[in-house]
Amino acid sequence: MASIVDTQNIRKSIGRFRVLIIGRANAGKTTILQKVCNTTDKPEIYNSKGDKVRSRGNHDIRNEMVFKSKPGFGFFDSCGFEAGSEEEFEDMKKFLAERVNATKLEERIHAIW
Repeated sequence: MASIVDTQNIRKSIGRFRVLIIGRANAGKTTILQKVCNTTDKPEIYNSKGDKVRSRGNHDIRNEMVFKSKPGFGFFDSCGFEAGSEEEFEDMKKFLAERVNATKLEERIHAIW
């Protein structure tokens, strides 16, 4: 029983469970997340300061996607990797290094899919 209480306390302390989703561009990453979150709605997008961003137009891996149907989860989109494009890959590596080394548990990536 103690481990259940500890898990619940940890979950409360981190706010959202954060997941980085990695895949090719236009592979359907957002569609998969919609299925997982049982919704057809578009996610709300928040920048690294927590401010709501109007659209996904200019993609930034640091922007967090949150579906209203599952507000306890935050998703980060790798933007997709194209053959020969090192810039997106390097940006993802930098983002991941920042999140892995974050001192606060709520700022870390908790899973990669």
